Amino acid sequence: RGWSAEVSQELLERLVRAAGCGSVEEFLRGKEGDEEGRFGAVMGILKQQLTKDTWKRNPASKHVFSWSLLRVRRPWLCPHLERVLPPALLLSDDFQEENKVLGVRCLHHIVLNVPGADLCQFNRAQVLFHALYNHLYSREPALIQAVLLCLLDLLPVLERCQRHQGQARATSHWDQVLQLLLSHMEAEHGLALRRVYAGTLPAFVSRLGILIVRHLKRLERVIVGYLEVSDGPKEEARLAILETLQCTIEHAWPRVPCRLPVLLKALLRLLWDVHTERGPTPEAVRAALLHRATQCLILLDHCCQGQVKELLQGVHSSCEENRVRESA
Repeated sequence: RGWSAEVSQELLERLVRAAGCGSVEEFLRGKEGDEEGRFGAVMGILKQQLTKDTWKRNPASKHVFSWSLLRVRRPWLCPHLERVLPPALLLSDDFQEENKVLGVRCLHHIVLNVPGADLCQFNRAQVLFHALYNHLYSREPALIQAVLLCLLDLLPVLERCQRHQGQARATSHWDQVLQLLLSHMEAEHGLALRRVYAGTLPAFVSRLGILIVRHLKRLERVIVGYLEVSDGPKEEARLAILETLQCTIEHAWPRVPCRLPVLLKALLRLLWDVHTERGPTPEAVRAALLHRATQCLILLDHCCQGQVKELLQGVHSSCEENRVRESA
């Protein structure tokens, strides 16, 4: 991009020095104790270039906006919320994936660097939720990953907003997102999307805690299905699903014993696959899979009052994994 050439970089450095600032961040936000930096002026210049009718004619403006925005953090970003939120939403609502991802990353930065109370004003948090939730129907891994990471930080803010407003819900936004996520995971066969979905699932399970019991039936099917299929040498999806299973057992242990036969069979099949497959999977990844699977077996045995050890009595002679034998 022309505006990021060496000449532009040199000009920026001279501008920062002329202003007596030590960095671009300080130039934009202002020095310590100053009321305002130059970020407001930058947004004033970009205002007419980032409207619904003009931003497509100024392709560089979106990059200038995101570059500047990501360099202003809390508490300096909050006074500019009304200026930065509309362009970020506009970018995220575009039909091109590149612009959607850029917009969602800008929204995520805003969520992280603006106090929750300000996001709750004028129903802003709810607007952000609906904008992000609609993207969950996308088939683009990069966009889905950006959206899920943003939702993990937005949902606690939205939850606090509703609690302060006294808006009780039988099911939360966490439930709403997880229900859709599990539906997509169950039907997904693309490895890239499976990795993205699985990578964020442990965080959702941990956040719901014991309330994950509302989704156990579908979650069980997802766990078993993902453990059956290798997703490549790094085994990112399988490792994440094992972490998910561990979190599920820890939080919903009273409901686990009735699911013991299915979960135990899936874990033993995974251990067998790891030992017998001679693919390109590195030894470190194999060791990580065995360790996490063993940890799940130990947790299963604890919450099922020793049933796993009884069921594995006949497996000792054929199992080559010492840690599995010890847990059994």
